[in-house]
Amino acid sequence: MQFLIRLSLSGGGRPNTEMEGRAFIENYIFPTLKRCIELQKERKIIAGGPEVGAIALSLILEAPSAPELDNMIASLPLWPRMETSVTPLTTFEDRQRSVDAVLAMLESRTHTHKTVDALR
Repeated sequence: MQFLIRLSLSGGGRPNTEMEGRAFIENYIFPTLKRCIELQKERKIIAGGPEVGAIALSLILEAPSAPELDNMIASLPLWPRMETSVTPLTTFEDRQRSVDAVLAMLESRTHTHKTVDALR
């Protein structure tokens, strides 16, 4: 299953001094980028990347279950300092089947109403 993940730096996560900035880059940014490259090579990150001009990531991850997805997200060194949102995605084919079922239900209702009206 695919998930859209957005991680953005939480309000108190931004470094305040030059020394904190260097430590932040060395201890969080670089290791997170390295981990994302690994996940991409493993084909677990299938799209996305760092957002331009922000300390944020937008990723599409492939995971068979929520616990495995949770483990991937938690494996990012920057994760504890980030606000994270997760959106499960469906496929275009699954959405087509879902919409087809809704259409069939609506057509059935329309047919039922026409039959009832004809009997009156």
